[in-house]
Amino acid sequence: MRWFCALLIFITCAQVVRAEAPPRLLSLAPNITELAYAAGAGDHLVGTVEYSDYPAAARTLPRVGDAFRVDMERVLALHPDVVLAWESGTPRQIVERLQQLGLHVVAIDAHRVADVRMALLKIGTLAGTGQIATRAADEFDASMAKLRNYYAGRARVSVFIQVGDRPLYTVNGEHIMSEVVELCGGTNVFANLQQLAPVVSIEAVLAANPDVILAMSDTVPDARAAWSRWSQIAAVRNNNVFTVPSDDIARTTLHLTRGAQTVCEDLERARRPTVSASSGR
Repeated sequence: MRWFCALLIFITCAQVVRAEAPPRLLSLAPNITELAYAAGAGDHLVGTVEYSDYPAAARTLPRVGDAFRVDMERVLALHPDVVLAWESGTPRQIVERLQQLGLHVVAIDAHRVADVRMALLKIGTLAGTGQIATRAADEFDASMAKLRNYYAGRARVSVFIQVGDRPLYTVNGEHIMSEVVELCGGTNVFANLQQLAPVVSIEAVLAANPDVILAMSDTVPDARAAWSRWSQIAAVRNNNVFTVPSDDIARTTLHLTRGAQTVCEDLERARRPTVSASSGR
């Protein structure tokens, strides 16, 4: 009888340990990896995908592929309890294949400013780090609200958002970069295009005649020189061609506060031509 009671105690304890054990998380997008760390779930990550480079600890995680392909054998070898997929980024066929393999896939919706809070809280709930996630979400919301309120009512400036050089890529009004520009009192000149990241012609930019050209520094490092020949564009003529790292403005993470601060300051310079002519990036 004693051995039977001891066995019951052992089984009960094992069940408690299993119940309390933190879930093993696998991220399928760099922004989700960054959000997981911000939500206090970094220690629960067992793998991620390429370009997950922030924070530094993320660079040591095993890679299972990239945004468009996933090595299913590597995924299974990591034994994740939950796979975090990017709802608007992870290809549907990858999600379906993971589910066919019996893995629990949770979609994280992260493509707008408001989604950052929801994503943090969702990851925090999954990982049991809700307090850390809530604190991070509150700080993020407060920072973005401060910027929004400070620049509310400022004179509107038209902005061409350049994400590529050859071909000339931009984004429409549904993209997070356009939302940040709007928050700062800017208007995306190509907001009404149907594609999320369309190719536009130089003639279209000339016709739009933006007050500001905002280029991604990692794809257009010397935007000021690249646009110098087009002095008929107001942004070029008034020296309002700026660059910003795409990770600060394109990823739906806490980095958005830094990117938004930079964009808001650039647009403010554009409202003061004498200042932007002598300074600016």
